[in-house]
Amino acid sequence: MARLVTVAGLALVLGILIGIGAVSLQRAANAPEARAIKDPEPAASITPPAVTEPPGNPSILRLASPAPSTAPLIGTMASSMVEKLAIASDGKLEFKLFEPNTLAPNAELFDKVSNGEIDAVWSSANFFAARDSAFWLFSSVPFGPPASEYLAWLSYGGGQQLMDESFARFNIKPVVCTILPPESGGWFRREINSAEDLKGLRMRFMGIGARVISQLGVEIVPLSGGDIFYALQSGNIDAAEFSLPATDLRFGFDKAAQNFYFPGWHQQSSLISLLINMSVWEGLSEAQRGLITSVCGDTVRESLAEGEAQQVKALQEIRTRGVAIRTLPKPVMDALKASWIKVVKEESVTNPEFQKVWESYHGFRKAYAEWRNLGYLP
Repeated sequence: MARLVTVAGLALVLGILIGIGAVSLQRAANAPEARAIKDPEPAASITPPAVTEPPGNPSILRLASPAPSTAPLIGTMASSMVEKLAIASDGKLEFKLFEPNTLAPNAELFDKVSNGEIDAVWSSANFFAARDSAFWLFSSVPFGPPASEYLAWLSYGGGQQLMDESFARFNIKPVVCTILPPESGGWFRREINSAEDLKGLRMRFMGIGARVISQLGVEIVPLSGGDIFYALQSGNIDAAEFSLPATDLRFGFDKAAQNFYFPGWHQQSSLISLLINMSVWEGLSEAQRGLITSVCGDTVRESLAEGEAQQVKALQEIRTRGVAIRTLPKPVMDALKASWIKVVKEESVTNPEFQKVWESYHGFRKAYAEWRNLGYLP
């Protein structure tokens, strides 16, 4: 009898251990790390098949980005958001981040997320301003506000509602997920002492700022980030604006031009948004939508803090390399601002959506100015 009890006990223990092992193996198989190993790398095809999952598996949404995941802030914050969401949802809601031109060519991302072929896109809204110039005002605005004022308009001045309405016309839900500090005013091969010095310059510039500065006689040369250095170094262009000092340093522009100008009048702060297909967004539970909004809110905080800290070290390094860090003269800034107001008037006439958003944005800034002037040191 004692022997039978012993055998039965061993069998029971063995059964329990096997059960625990099976559960552990199942959990390991479902872990993000395991899925990353099992999932094949995305092919270079333009339209991959939709992700299909057996019941009970986590929701995995495809997230495309026109910026590499290694790009400071604009790319790294996408990776940070993905990691935070996986943790906050306990692995039940995840984004799978794809590198540029993987799910689709960058130029096609807007259409793909609009029609649901891609679940979401990580981008600045101005990347798609050709569809609606109002998108400029939800990304970065020449002579615009610092981050705190920009966020105040979005959250409490009606900006988010207008942003939702603008993107809803394209079947997209926008969630602001990163905010960047000011960019530089650009790298120049020679000094700029007056607005006259801008005339005839060949300059790499993007976005609505290009339209503003072109009215002062600058010839705009659109170039991707990888082509700017060689064009500037060879003299094919005379100047270039690109990004934040930390990012510019990484591209080595200090070896191509010795005059680094500030301020970044065209981008005092820049919003990066998570643009989600509306059907996908509405298919999520209220709790899942709340998680995405909360995680993006924390990523805004992280990007603001990290972005400010990065520029301090970058400027110190740039200065040690013999670059002259300069400030654009007041007459140049005055001419640029006058040109911007002209662009606003032109766009308000041609696009009622732009005018509606501008009136909200500009009205909030006018009211806020009293608090800014009283509450903050000049």
